[in-house]
Amino acid sequence: MSTSSNPHIRIFDTTLRDGEQSPGASMTHNEKLELAELMETMGVDVIEAGFPAASEGDFAAVSAIAEQSKSAIICGLARSTPNDIDRCAEAVKKAARPRIHTFISTSPVHMKHKLKMGPNAVLEAVGRSVAQARNHTDDVEWSAEDATRTDFDFLCKCIDLAIASGATTINLPDTVGYSHPDEYGALFRRVIETIPNSDKVIWSAHCHNDLGLAVANSINAVANGARQVECAINGLGERAGNAALEEIVMAMKVRSDTLPFETNIKPAYLSRASAMVSRITGFPVQYNKAIVGKNAFAHESGIHQDGMLKNAETYEIMRPEDVGVAKTSLVMGKHSGRHAFRDKLEALGYTMEGDPLNDAFKRFKALADRKKHVFDDDIIALVDDQLAAEGERIAFKRLRVVAGTDAPQTAEIDLIVDGKDKYAIARGNGPVDAVFNAIREIVPHEGKLELYQVHAVTGGTDAQATVSVRLNCEGIMSTGRSSDPDTLVASAKAYLHAVNKLEARKAKRSQAA
Repeated sequence: MSTSSNPHIRIFDTTLRDGEQSPGASMTHNEKLELAELMETMGVDVIEAGFPAASEGDFAAVSAIAEQSKSAIICGLARSTPNDIDRCAEAVKKAARPRIHTFISTSPVHMKHKLKMGPNAVLEAVGRSVAQARNHTDDVEWSAEDATRTDFDFLCKCIDLAIASGATTINLPDTVGYSHPDEYGALFRRVIETIPNSDKVIWSAHCHNDLGLAVANSINAVANGARQVECAINGLGERAGNAALEEIVMAMKVRSDTLPFETNIKPAYLSRASAMVSRITGFPVQYNKAIVGKNAFAHESGIHQDGMLKNAETYEIMRPEDVGVAKTSLVMGKHSGRHAFRDKLEALGYTMEGDPLNDAFKRFKALADRKKHVFDDDIIALVDDQLAAEGERIAFKRLRVVAGTDAPQTAEIDLIVDGKDKYAIARGNGPVDAVFNAIREIVPHEGKLELYQVHAVTGGTDAQATVSVRLNCEGIMSTGRSSDPDTLVASAKAYLHAVNKLEARKAKRSQAA
């Protein structure tokens, strides 16, 4: 905990819950555990681990995260129904610090069209659900879904009842990203001044980014009395996403002169957390993304470079190392040994032993034989690709492609499906299309290719290519990403990652139904 006299702002991370609801961003059980562990190390106060009533998989993940937790509050989301709340309580009960987060819509449009309930029925549900949750744990958060479009007097009635029924945190979410900073801050100020027991609870902000204002709205809420901010790494979340954790944390750190607040977040972990979320979800971080983007600390303009050479503060308001961005090094090559490789992995934030380390080392050696220089970014891409493939039922084995102007574009591919070797050959309108058609011969599916994107991991003609692929199957989105010096191999692996996730997401939807 901070020893500063400045007010402490709780960082409530919803990457595992609201973030995973982002189309195509589903995570495996082990990936959720890995990310939750990093969040706790990073200093996240509250980890919203999932929605236990949504599926058996969500319940198992929340339970496992609760069991492995040491210091963070582990929170599960629940609608205002008795079954949801009981299921959530069961999932978080092994946490050292469990929380139940229950919610109901309060805006006229939601009550009429979504809930088909009147104000009195909603009030009854608020009191009952919060009281039921409080019977399970002393830490209960209540949210007024679509609070920013709710009648103020009715909102206050709901909040009064939630506090009287035992809520310890009150969240006023801008669910659809409708509000703007002055308006959202004023809502918190007015509610806190109006509610008699406002000093008995923690006030929380949860903002979506539909108008690009989620971070600004969250910070203005803090300036007007909120003491918890609900956010996600890389701003992951439904539609345009949530407020970005890294931006909120660094805004308060860099501008402590006008935002005199403290968090428990260790900023040096921000870059690593961003990279992990990108690798797990397959969502690339845009190059000009604040704080963690590839260009966040890059300077190409001659005027900027001149200023940087004279004094870094001319164009940088924070240092790269403050957020865990290290300068690229060239210390690894084909003569580097296993011990040096393991040390490099640890320096980059990876812990590997046994077979995973041996596999990564073999892949590194193969890469070093093909590339003149192996950069840190190359190693990160190599290891992320290996981690992404762990536990997938469809694995890449071999690819041969015939392309060019004088021959039909043809791809032969060998895959391992559920432990069995499978082979296919297919033609296509270009080599990439041929590769994807060959994969579909072995693993038929109805997913439509919505995105195919290639960029280089580092500079040079021998650079690894990172390929991102997004599939859409009847509204179910899945994203895959992979890196390899051969663009077609990277394409095949990325497509396979997306197919694996698509199959898992379809199974999850069927289970939830």
